[in-house]
Amino acid sequence: MNWKSTVVICLAILLLAVLVVSGIFMTEPTAQRSSATKRTAMLVEVTRGEQGSFSPRIVATGTVRPEQEILLSPRVSGQVLAIADRFTPGGYVAEGEVLLQIDPADYETLLLQRRSELHQAEAELEMEVGRQEQARREYEGLKGTISDRYKTLVLREPQIQAAEATVEAAAAAVRQAELDLERTRIRAPFAAHVLSRDAHVGSQVTPGLLLGRLVGIDAYWVETTVPMSSLRWIDFPEVSSGGGSGQNVAGAAAQVRNRSAWPEGVFRQGQVDSLIGALEDETRLARVLVTVADPLAQLPQSAGQPPLMVGAFVEVRIEGQPIENTVRLQRNYLRQNNTVWIMQDGLLQIRPVEVVFSDDEYVYIASGLEATEDVVTTNLATVVEGSSLRLGGEAQ
Repeated sequence: MNWKSTVVICLAILLLAVLVVSGIFMTEPTAQRSSATKRTAMLVEVTRGEQGSFSPRIVATGTVRPEQEILLSPRVSGQVLAIADRFTPGGYVAEGEVLLQIDPADYETLLLQRRSELHQAEAELEMEVGRQEQARREYEGLKGTISDRYKTLVLREPQIQAAEATVEAAAAAVRQAELDLERTRIRAPFAAHVLSRDAHVGSQVTPGLLLGRLVGIDAYWVETTVPMSSLRWIDFPEVSSGGGSGQNVAGAAAQVRNRSAWPEGVFRQGQVDSLIGALEDETRLARVLVTVADPLAQLPQSAGQPPLMVGAFVEVRIEGQPIENTVRLQRNYLRQNNTVWIMQDGLLQIRPVEVVFSDDEYVYIASGLEATEDVVTTNLATVVEGSSLRLGGEAQ
């Protein structure tokens, strides 16, 4: 085969290939763009707020501390002879109960000595009174011969005054000796719970030495911190005058709960006592004092309730003043920038609202939401004003 034949065959094959490719492109189906788009409404759940007057709860945290506390120390020196059985850490003591006895022997001896000195001073005064009577009779016989300027000396008035002063000093010394003897018995200044004891039988004590730490059992304080904006909703105790006498007006009720130690639903009842006139240093929050009566549950009416512990970190829920004519809504359904999502005529509406107060569970709305409107509770991935919404069970 010559080269001319080869060229012809190649050209024929090339032409056939071009024809085949052209045929494929000419018969390929064409994709068409459809302009119709089907919109699907988002499935949501809704709820409604409550219209009315509500008392919100101001939730705060605070630390328990005693209303009465004393570091017990003696006022006289001596050796400890006896200690009361109940004067031990964890014990309870009554007001006036003798907790510790210091050796009284030296003070009893001193008291006898002071009484003897008093008797001696009184006897000296009696003798001086007799001398003055004798001097008065002599003065009557010499009247007119002695100048009036020497009358007080003749009648021994300075001596009487000195003797009376000696009697007063001796009586004061007796009283001081009686006080020192009484102070050898260390008593509880109030009904108390003993937190610590630092003395033992045989110890030598001196004035100012620490014997123990006592806290009163009538009431404890809980020092809480709340935002300044919440103070307007808290009732503080006031004194109102009426008929010339003051009458105490009770503060707001409060519930005190130790979340880390007490079961759910267990709390102690307290009452707002006062507003401390200084902000908390680090947080700049207002400091509110709440009082809890019988904190250690010693009285029959507190039986079965958990005791408060000094230094415990607790939660306090203060009952606020009633908010009139407001819509209450679950706090979770308030969206960013104080807005709520409303379902109206099947469409999403983003509605700004005026929140007057919020607690740990609810927000209280003064305007922007009616109790009859449906609030969307479902968290949506896409939030666009006017988006189509539907409830469960509705057709798409």
